[in-house]
Amino acid sequence: MSLSLRFLGTSASRPTVERNVSSLALIREGETLMFDCGEGTQRQMMRYGISFALSDIFFTHMHADHMLGVTGLLRTLALQGRTEPMNLYGPPGSEKMLWRAITLGSEKQAFEIKVFEITPETPVKRNGYSVIPFTVEHGDRLAIGYHIAEETRLGRFNPELAREMGIPEGPLWGKIHKGETVSLPDGRTVKPSELVGPTRPGRRIVLTGDSRPSEGTIAVATGADILVHEATFATEEAPRALETGHSTAREAAEVAAKAGVKKLVLTHVSARYSRDTSELEREAREIFPATVIARDGLEIEIPFEQAAADS
Repeated sequence: MSLSLRFLGTSASRPTVERNVSSLALIREGETLMFDCGEGTQRQMMRYGISFALSDIFFTHMHADHMLGVTGLLRTLALQGRTEPMNLYGPPGSEKMLWRAITLGSEKQAFEIKVFEITPETPVKRNGYSVIPFTVEHGDRLAIGYHIAEETRLGRFNPELAREMGIPEGPLWGKIHKGETVSLPDGRTVKPSELVGPTRPGRRIVLTGDSRPSEGTIAVATGADILVHEATFATEEAPRALETGHSTAREAAEVAAKAGVKKLVLTHVSARYSRDTSELEREAREIFPATVIARDGLEIEIPFEQAAADS
C-alpha cells in the first residue's frame, strides 16, 4: 500500500524564485490529503501532478502564508464543475477566517464546503488510519501539528502451509487471518498462531507546521517514520527564531534525535537560504544525520517497516 509525501511549497513567509509558500500533499493509495495551502498552491499542484480530486485540506494555523491559496483553489474547482464536497480542518478559532477566504470574490458556492475546527488529540478517523492534531508552540498564535498514524496491520498469513494442512481456501482463511480459531470438517481445530505471524506496525508521519521545538512534539514523534519539522533559520539567527516562534535547523534536529525518528525532513526555509540550504543541512546533520532539506516538488515514499519481508 503506497504512502508518499509531495512538497508543494517549502518557503517561509513569502515565495521566492525557487520556493513557494507552505503546502504539503500526502498521498495514500490514491487518496490525497493536503496540509496547508499557501498562495499559489493550485499551480504547484498542476506542476507536480497532485490531483484536484482531493477532498480534505488541513491547516496548521491561520497565518497568510499557510492559507491564502485556498481561495484560488476553490475558485478553480468551481470553474471545473466540481460537485463533490470539500472538507477544511483547522485549529480552534479558525472557522471565521476560513469562511472569509472561501467567500472572497464569490458569495455563491458551486459545491458544498464544510469547515471543521478540530481540537488537539481528537483524531479524524479514516479507513485504516487517523489524522491526529497536536498542540505546537508558535508564539502567541494558536497552531497545531498533525500526526498521521496507520492502524496496526494483521500478521502475514501463510497460504502454502494452510494448503499443506488441508484447510480449504475461502472464508476459513479469512477467519484465521483475523484471529479466529476455526474447526475443520474433519474435527481438527486450527489456531491463528499456527498460520499467522505477529502483527505489524502501521506507518507514522508527524508534521509540525510552524513551531518552536517542544517536548510535546518529541512525545508525539517518538519512533515515527518521518518527522517534517520547520527549520526557518540557521543557528546564527537563533534569537530571531525564538522571537518569531520558529526553529533553527539544529533545534529541529535535536527534536528528531530525542524522538528517535527514522528520517527528518526540514522545510519552511527562510528566503535568505532559498538558493543554498547547505548551512541548514550541515547544522542539522551534525545532530541527526538522517536529515533531508525539502525542496519544492520533492517526493518521499514511506515504506512499511518490513517491506522486504512483505514483498
